[in-house]
Amino acid sequence: MDTGTHIAMGIAISGLAMADPIVASHSATMGPVFAGIVLGSLAPDLDTVLKLRNNAVYIRNHRGITHSIPAVLLWPIVISIMLSFLVPEANFIHLWAWTFLAVFIHVFVDIFNSYGTQALRPFSQKWVALSVINTFDPIIFGLHAIAIAFWLLGAPPVQTMSILYGVVFVYYLLRFAVHAAVKRAVFNTIPDATDIYIAPTMRFFQWRIAASTETDHYVGRAYGRSVNIYDRFDRKPLPDSLYVQAAMTDRNIAAFVSFSPIYRWEITQVNVLTEVRLIDLRYRSKTFYPFVAVAHVDEDFNVVNSYTGWIFSEDKLRKKLNFLQES
Repeated sequence: MDTGTHIAMGIAISGLAMADPIVASHSATMGPVFAGIVLGSLAPDLDTVLKLRNNAVYIRNHRGITHSIPAVLLWPIVISIMLSFLVPEANFIHLWAWTFLAVFIHVFVDIFNSYGTQALRPFSQKWVALSVINTFDPIIFGLHAIAIAFWLLGAPPVQTMSILYGVVFVYYLLRFAVHAAVKRAVFNTIPDATDIYIAPTMRFFQWRIAASTETDHYVGRAYGRSVNIYDRFDRKPLPDSLYVQAAMTDRNIAAFVSFSPIYRWEITQVNVLTEVRLIDLRYRSKTFYPFVAVAHVDEDFNVVNSYTGWIFSEDKLRKKLNFLQES
């Protein structure tokens, strides 16, 4: 989920914490618990700072180790110890327990979007992504905002947040039902599909579609059970050339391949360089595919510059590559 929704969830969980008699009756514990819940709701996304290094590192590691089982156990301890130094009178066990719940819920809800997490590390490196909730879901955020507003206006926090999460639970069930219906509709449209990727959007009944058969890639959108295919591409393996082999060793290309399960490729000449471009088919914006990885390989099979990330125009991509080349 996005940062705003995680904050809203932290506030809502703080309302639920009022069901704990120690939290509700002990002011020296209540403040640290509320702080621990909000910090715990944000802590797993600390890996966002990896963007300061480069996109390749960020793409390969975001929602990785910071969302793993050891991290879920470690974050509450670190946060609780820090807050206990600031407020020694706080009840440490209750502070830890509510902070742990906040961290766990953060990682748990991230599993439901299309990016997913490596929540099973260290037992599995697999990305767990159920792809039923958009990274920002206006309904989930709106429900939290309404519940928090009622709390501020004097409504009892425990009952209010209990109702909130009852409604959110039903909403998640509806999303799973719609996701299953869309998948059936895609199979009806492309009966020989071997791989299907369905990603949510901010609109309840609209879903992004990418599917592959043995010979083709298809990209489209689902509007309820109606599937519109916008593009079809030949499904061809990457050529076994020295230029491609050199490009595949580049960190930006490797990061892209580790992240993207369905993509097509283009190989072109740019002056004296060979450009190897991988294009993620899951993200289509109008007629453009903005998530790419590009590597320029010289005549000696050296990668002279590369980039992976979101680019919405060729001019911006060239500027990124020129910058990398000059640096």
